[in-house]
Amino acid sequence: MRIHLQSAHLVAMIAIALLTALLLAVKFRPSTWRGVLFEAVIANVGAIVAVLAFEVLSA
Repeated sequence: MRIHLQSAHLVAMIAIALLTALLLAVKFRPSTWRGVLFEAVIANVGAIVAVLAFEVLSA
């Protein structure tokens, strides 16, 4: 199975990552730069997985 990511998928990844990072920041209120970095990494990984899962399910 081939996965084809287009510009709409990249926009969705960015939107999901920003929303997830905002929600994590509101919930956990990180006080160090490591906490902020950890939340950003988690948000980006979650966004990529969500878009790839949608692509696999719709293929």
